[in-house]
Amino acid sequence: MMQLYYAPKTISVAVAIALEEAGLDYEPIRIDFAAKEQLGDAYAQINPKGRVPALVVDGGILTETGALLEYVADVAPEAGLRPKDSVLLARMREVMFYLASTMHVNHAHKLRGSRWANERSSWKDMQKMVPQTMAASCNYICQSGLRGPLVLGDALSLADCYLYVVCSWLEGDGVDVADYPKIQKFMATMDQRESIRAVTAQGML
Repeated sequence: MMQLYYAPKTISVAVAIALEEAGLDYEPIRIDFAAKEQLGDAYAQINPKGRVPALVVDGGILTETGALLEYVADVAPEAGLRPKDSVLLARMREVMFYLASTMHVNHAHKLRGSRWANERSSWKDMQKMVPQTMAASCNYICQSGLRGPLVLGDALSLADCYLYVVCSWLEGDGVDVADYPKIQKFMATMDQRESIRAVTAQGML
C-alpha cells in the first residue's frame, strides 16, 4: 500500500484528494510541522527537502505535488483525472504550473519569508503583500483558470485537486472569497465530492 506523508492544510492534501478520487488505497502519515518534524533526521530519510508531500510507492519515494498528481493519474487511468485531448491536457497543466510557480509562492510569503530574505523587515513586507498578490491570483483564476464550475468545465481533473487546496488558504491570506463568485462556485462544487468529505473527515483540511 502506498504511504502519503502529509501535513494538514498544506498542498500535500491535493495528493490525498486525487488518491481518493482514483479509489486507490493509501496510508496517510501525518507530519507535525509545529514540532518541526519535517526537519528531523527521520523525515530526512523520506524527503531531504524537508517538505510535504512525499509518496512511498513500490518503486521508491516520490516528491513534488505535481509529479505525485500525475503519478496517480498514471496508475489509475480509469479515474479520468487527466484528459486525453492534448489541448485540454495542456490547459490542465497550465493551471497546475501557475499554482506551483506563482499562487503557492504568494501564499508562502506569509510564513516562509526566510526562504527569500534574511532581514525580518523584509519578511514583514512580504507578509503585507500577501492579500494583494493572492487577490491578483484569484483574478487570474477567475478570468483564465476556471472554464466552468471546474478548471476544464464540467469534468474533474488533477488541477481541481490542486486548486481546491490553494483556495482553502484564501481566507487566512486576507482574501474575501465572496469577491470571487467563480471561486465560490468552484469550492461549493468540490465540497459535494466524496473525496473532499473523506480528507476532511481525516482531519487533513
